[in-house]
Amino acid sequence: MGVKITETVLRDAHQSLIATRMTTEEMLPIIDKMDKVGYNAVECWGGATFDACLRFLKEDPWVRLRKLKEGFKNTKLQMLFRGQNILGYKPYADDVVEYFVQKSIANGIDVIRIFDCLNDLRNLETAVKATKKEGGHAQIALSYTLGDAYTLEYWSSLAKEIESLGADSICIKDMSGLLVPKAASELVGALKKSTKLPIELHNHYTSGVCSMTLMKAVEAGCDIIDTAMSPFAMGTSQAATEVMVEAFKGTEYDTGLDQTLLAQIADYFRPIREKYIKNGLMSTKVMGVNIKTLLYQVPGGMLSNLVNQLTEQHKLDKLEEVLEEVPRVRKDLGEPPLVTPSSQIVGTQAVFNVLMGERYKVATQETKDILLGKYGKTVKPFNPEVVDKVLGDDKKNAITCRPADLLEPQLPEMEKAVAEWKEQPEDTLSYALFPQVATEFFKYRRAQETGVDPAHYDKENASYPV
Repeated sequence: MGVKITETVLRDAHQSLIATRMTTEEMLPIIDKMDKVGYNAVECWGGATFDACLRFLKEDPWVRLRKLKEGFKNTKLQMLFRGQNILGYKPYADDVVEYFVQKSIANGIDVIRIFDCLNDLRNLETAVKATKKEGGHAQIALSYTLGDAYTLEYWSSLAKEIESLGADSICIKDMSGLLVPKAASELVGALKKSTKLPIELHNHYTSGVCSMTLMKAVEAGCDIIDTAMSPFAMGTSQAATEVMVEAFKGTEYDTGLDQTLLAQIADYFRPIREKYIKNGLMSTKVMGVNIKTLLYQVPGGMLSNLVNQLTEQHKLDKLEEVLEEVPRVRKDLGEPPLVTPSSQIVGTQAVFNVLMGERYKVATQETKDILLGKYGKTVKPFNPEVVDKVLGDDKKNAITCRPADLLEPQLPEMEKAVAEWKEQPEDTLSYALFPQVATEFFKYRRAQETGVDPAHYDKENASYPV
């Protein structure tokens, strides 16, 4: 039985390399060919695509999904879903999570990959149940990381819990390129012993070991691997699809995919890549190998965020100090995996600690929320000294329940807030996740439809002047 391939060029590949700026119009002409390949699935939605569509491309992400579904007649469509955070950066109430899953599947998604930045499975329960209820494939991703707590026993017992939650498959999500070949063999072997669910590996090329890791994982029994068409592969993206297809050719893991067809698809994406190199969105910084990811466990996107933060403060000379501070902050905060939003929280706090000259002299609201349990349970306990310094008396308000249990239903108020702009049921969800960005998009959309500049919109009467 050959290994299956999930294609990421329409989501994570351009998210990793060009800040999620590929437009729907750039995607549509090649869909017919991609649909003939025989991919396990095409990852094309979720993650940062939703925010980027509304914010930068002035596109409706729901319209994109419907157009993709129209074109992909034989291929499953997959999205990335941040558990209780959906596609945003904070936990939402269960009614919003359930409605978002329902609408995602109704508009064309088949497979929902659900993860939590702390691997707290309580934050995934609602999304998994909702996916199953709507007839979708619920895949739970393990946010892979290194640290004392993250043993093979830890991953194996997590896999058993995932199976009992009712998931259909498990993904090892290695967002920083930390999984090396030998560890991949051991991890996949251990998971295969503890669960009957199919195993998928999603990794990034950042540290340079990605292809070798995929090879070892497949030899150990990994069922599906994530790859990207070569023009948008490597660097902080995934391994190249055509390369992995060739590597397994003639072996028992042969994918059976047609290299001639893949070459035509690559030819299509090459000029698009050139366009983004020319306009500066694809930087050489994301294309090389950065072995420091293994030293500091800093994912590619987090690294560029740190560089930006320090550049704005004219303190780029402090980058090395900040990178050394990141693992210390991570340990203080219970050693979470570094993935959205925990990577941003740890990174920003490390910047403050270095620039202030005193650790935790200033703590961000997000750091306080992690220590209060508002994001969920970490694998390791927090550093008690840091808890005292950051929270003081407030520590008595820390919670141990599932954070979403404390949230009242949010949909009714969202429906009210979006009423003047709403043109489709999905608009409520766009607004719920990104209120300001969505409102700006709705104004733009109304202007496109009426030919009137949004600046002339008469808000009191909720209408444009005749």
